[in-house]
Amino acid sequence: MFVIIGWVIVMGCIFGGYALAGGHLGGLWQPLEVLMIAGGAIGAFVAANTMPAIKHTMGGLAACFKGSKFTKTYYMELMGLLFELLAKARKEGLMALEADVEEPEKSAIFSKYPNIASDHHLVDFITDYLRMMVGGNLNAMEIENLMDAELETHHHEEMHPSHAIQKLADATPAFGIVAAVMGVVHTMESLHLPPSELGVLIGHALVGTFLGILISYGFFAPLSTLMETKAGEASKPFQVVKVVLLASMNGYAPQTCVEFGRKVLFSGERPSFKEMEEDIKNRKGK
Repeated sequence: MFVIIGWVIVMGCIFGGYALAGGHLGGLWQPLEVLMIAGGAIGAFVAANTMPAIKHTMGGLAACFKGSKFTKTYYMELMGLLFELLAKARKEGLMALEADVEEPEKSAIFSKYPNIASDHHLVDFITDYLRMMVGGNLNAMEIENLMDAELETHHHEEMHPSHAIQKLADATPAFGIVAAVMGVVHTMESLHLPPSELGVLIGHALVGTFLGILISYGFFAPLSTLMETKAGEASKPFQVVKVVLLASMNGYAPQTCVEFGRKVLFSGERPSFKEMEEDIKNRKGK
């Protein structure tokens, strides 16, 4: 929603200012210039990326026009799930989690939290490290190092759409120059025309440079920044799981472990201590 609002502001101020200054908006409508710039940029994007990367980027672009799922409610669910798993392990032993870990889709605990259970990457992350904890072959430091390596890989992968769109933003002004140069070449071929017509051709050529810069800094660059922000949001649940599980391995009670997880959340999504405490009390009573 804010992406569209931002684009409307960009277009309104730039084209509105041009019109108020006495410019003719019709002169900026150059479909062939748009074709050259957009076509060149899309072609370069396809050439620079693999098919999985293109699909990932398209998914990232679609996500820019949706609200974030990583809300306070989402994190309350995540920490509620972790609390119930750790409370069960503390009460019945780590081996009691074996069925939940091996078949989370059939787990009574996971089924209570559909928003978390639907994210198979996060569920795999949780169950993989719970499985290691059940096995008891690795200590907390070794598991932390492994988590850090996996989180780095995950973040690198999540950042690819942002990097791809930023490369596109960097290249678009150059394609605008290409379109402008081609317009100048066409103008030079038309020197036999009267000055008034040559002026129109030169104006058309300059529109290419204008459009390349506008598309880059008004459209692609903001999308890249937003996608980078969303990549950070997507990594946060994994950080919460890491902190909570490591706290458990260091011997803290489940409620304290969940508090560790609460502390690493962004302030906008972080529940208060009282909210978290009330939620844990309700879960204990069930």
